[in-house]
Amino acid sequence: MIIYKYILRNHLAPFVFSIFIVISVLLLQFLMRFAERLIGKGLDFWIIVQLIMYNLAWMVVLVVPMSVLIATLMGFGAMSQNNEVAIMKSSGMSLYKMMTPVLLASVVVAFLLIQFNNHVYPNANYSARLLMQDISQKKPTLSLVPGVFSQEIPNYSILARDIDRETNKLIDLTIYDTSDPSFINIVSAKKGNIYFSGNQEKLMLDLYNGEIHTTDLLDRENYRRLIFERHKISLPADQFLFRQSGPGSTRGDRELSAQDMLIIVDSLRAIRDNHAENYLVDVNEYFTADSAFLKTKRPAGAMFKHSYLRVENKLRSIRNNLTSKLKRIENNKKEANRFWVEIHKKYSLPFACIVFVLIGAPLGTMVRKGGVGAAAGISLIFFLIYWAFLIGGEKLADRGLLSPFWGMWSANFFLGALGIFLTIRAAKERVTLSFEFISKILPKQLRITGNDEAAG
Repeated sequence: MIIYKYILRNHLAPFVFSIFIVISVLLLQFLMRFAERLIGKGLDFWIIVQLIMYNLAWMVVLVVPMSVLIATLMGFGAMSQNNEVAIMKSSGMSLYKMMTPVLLASVVVAFLLIQFNNHVYPNANYSARLLMQDISQKKPTLSLVPGVFSQEIPNYSILARDIDRETNKLIDLTIYDTSDPSFINIVSAKKGNIYFSGNQEKLMLDLYNGEIHTTDLLDRENYRRLIFERHKISLPADQFLFRQSGPGSTRGDRELSAQDMLIIVDSLRAIRDNHAENYLVDVNEYFTADSAFLKTKRPAGAMFKHSYLRVENKLRSIRNNLTSKLKRIENNKKEANRFWVEIHKKYSLPFACIVFVLIGAPLGTMVRKGGVGAAAGISLIFFLIYWAFLIGGEKLADRGLLSPFWGMWSANFFLGALGIFLTIRAAKERVTLSFEFISKILPKQLRITGNDEAAG
């Protein structure tokens, strides 16, 4: 028990230290990203502090698993460098027993992170969005970035190539309107103004000197082009209005717990089943009408032409309904997959804490030199691999090319299998790895080796 406490104590300080360092890096990146949109806009300092505090939640979700890997590498690396691992093995203690307290601690950390993901993280994301919307309501152009499409308003993509944030003027605009599933409207304008309506319920775009291009998705030959000198567009402003969190408030997938999202997924499944039933009814109606028309005796002259046009219109109407309902089913499935991705992510990321112990412990015993530099370098490599799996899996799952389960858990399975292999090999034989080259490329302040620690 004393040895277990000693091993855990060797991991605690690196764990806290790595959390502080990695969060500082992410926080600096966040400030650099949003500085232009927040600083010098007449916002109160406390509002900016609140926004930073709310955004710390998603940083914690990413940082904790990575910190577990860094702490495991540094903890076992320090013991290996001081020959403590060799001494414990010679006294009859296997690597598996050395890893036991760390694995148990990682299970506790994973459990706490799951609770954080389901209770703290959604509320923090929701509060951050509300606060950002409140800021955007004060200056609606804060949500727009020059030269980048903004998709904060559902079914609208807005691109402004230049923005005057003081006067809310937009220069050289392109707007994609997909609010109607049957049509796509592309609006372009030389300039425009953006402001809220008097009751704050609508976001108004006052456009000058532009064109509107309308394409019918059900009939590609139906195309319209309209040139205007002045045109107003009324957009929903729900995304920009500040509402206190409470019953009935709309939340996104990252602002809900896993239990809440499971309820939504069940509702989406029921809606999809209803759409599928209606789709089959329309398919049967289409083939029945088509078959009846083919079997009907064709009268000559105008009567045949009238009958033919009537049935053709009916068949076209049914085809359009089939296309619309099929699109609804596909959109429903994509929306359900998006929720399933977030549900699995709330558990797969915490489980990575356990996986990273399986990787970090054997690698830590193999590393003889390198200190913080080696631990940080190895952690970064494995975390990038994990993150590439996670992001790729999320994109594939959202598009329906991969199930959400495999999209979110494939990284854990792959790295977990690798960790088990490394653990078995490190327990059976002594393998030494050197990562001094990583230390050499780091600043001198981060080059901590065994000699430096002994001198301290």
